[in-house]
Parts: sequence; C-alpha cells; structure tokens
Amino acid sequence: MSDWYLFISITLISFGLMLIVYLSITKFLREKQLHVLSGNNQKIKENELGGWLKNKASELNPDEEEIKQKLRQAGWENTQYVHLFMPIKYSVLLIGEVIFGIAYYQSFLSSTAWVIAASLWMVFVIIAPDMYLQAKIKARVHRVSTQMPYLLDLMAVCVQTGMTVEASLSYLVKEMKGFNKDLTQVLTKMNERSRMVGLEKSLEEMYVEIPSNEMRSFVMTLTQSMHYGSSIYNVLTTLASDIREVQMLELEERIGKLAAKMSVPLIVFIMIPIVILIAAPGVMRLMLNA
Repeated sequence: MSDWYLFISITLISFGLMLIVYLSITKFLREKQLHVLSGNNQKIKENELGGWLKNKASELNPDEEEIKQKLRQAGWENTQYVHLFMPIKYSVLLIGEVIFGIAYYQSFLSSTAWVIAASLWMVFVIIAPDMYLQAKIKARVHRVSTQMPYLLDLMAVCVQTGMTVEASLSYLVKEMKGFNKDLTQVLTKMNERSRMVGLEKSLEEMYVEIPSNEMRSFVMTLTQSMHYGSSIYNVLTTLASDIREVQMLELEERIGKLAAKMSVPLIVFIMIPIVILIAAPGVMRLMLNA
C-alpha cells in the first residue's frame, strides 16, 4: 500500500509542478505582450467565481492564435475546437501516467519499467502532436511550392489575354480544382479574403500560410505590380522560369547526395560480409591447427 501512496504522491506532485511552471510562463508571456501593445501593465481582475474559472481556463490554452495558424498551415480550416487542444493533450498525459501507475501497483511492471514507460509516455504526448503537425505543414508547403511555376504560367496567359490580376486569380481557382487540392484551397481562401480585406492583405496572409521562397516571390511580384502598375506578364514568366531552375538545382543536389548515402548500406551489407567471407577460411584453419 505504501508503494501505491508513493505513486499517487509522485504523480500529483509532478503534474502540479508542471502545471505551475506552465501557467507561470504563460502568464509572463501574456503580460509582456500586453505591456508591448498598450504601453503599460494591464491586469485583468475578476471578482466572480465564473470569471476566475474563465481566466484559468484561458491560461490552459496559451497561444491559441498560434495553434490556429499552424492548423490552417497544415490544411485544417475548421478551428472552432482549438481551445480544447491543450486540455486534451495534458488529460491524455495524466490518464496514461495513471494507467502505468496502476500497472505498477498490480505488479505488471517493475519499478524500472514503470519509470521508463512513464517518462517515454510524457515525452511522446508532449512532443508527438507538434512533430506530426510540423510534418503536415512541411509536406503541404512543399506540395504547394512545387506547383507554383504552373500557376504562374497560367496566370501569365490570363493576364496576356487582357484579364486583371483579380479576375485571373478568380478564374484559376476554378481551373486548379482538378490539378492540386492544396493550391486550390489556398487560392480559394485568398480570393475570398481579397473581397473583404483587399488583394494586398490577402496576399500577405497567403504567404503567412505558405511560408516558402516561391510564395514570397509570387506575393512580392503581385504587390509591386499593384503599387507601380508595371507590366506583369514578363515578370510572371521570368519568375516561373527562375523557380523551375531553382527546383531543378535542388533536385540535382539531392541526386548528388545519393552517392554518399548509398555508401553506408554498401559498406554495412556488402563490404563487411565480403571481408568476413574472405577472412573466415583462414581464421578457421588457424583455430583448427591450434
């Protein structure tokens, strides 16, 4: 029974310390942000119990806008339940720790196995969701960036026929549906936002969602064209050609690295067995003669 009390005490103390540190850092960052925005220290005071609980619940969800932005970058537009992300994350962590503790108490796990399993579970729950989200973002950015030259060529053709930039983007939203789902989603959102906040602002938001060199060049090209009224056809075709050259150079660089990467399995699976086969008869003769 003493082991059970020890487990409960360690679990509660660890979770409490983690929560205190987490809330302290969150509070410090929020107060710093409020100080920068308003120029003075702002403190929210709530006298009612409901207001206090509401503030504590909001502290459990730090950087909600940042989480929303990451979900949008990963391709998830529905972010109405994003405030539940952190509570669910730490609830899963606590449930897993309790399960491992019960397994230890029932003698299914040794003390060493319990400590290792609890530590690995904590690291997995804290790190794995963020790693998965970053992988999704990176993959989506890559898919959109690789298709940018085709978008630029089609847009250049539309502009050459006399269409405006806004009209060509609206037309390409329909034409790109069967070509690239991610690029169509980005263009659709940009087209809808341009009707509310303007094309320039929507282009900036599109670059925030797809932070790549290709998208940055595309946004800067359209922004300069709107500011200075310069011809955009030649700029778009040149930009498409430059992006293709850069992508080809990156592909050649990856191909060049294959030789170094292939040397590892070559040594491990081919050269070492050959050395063993050559040396084995001599070693066996020495062992027999000895």
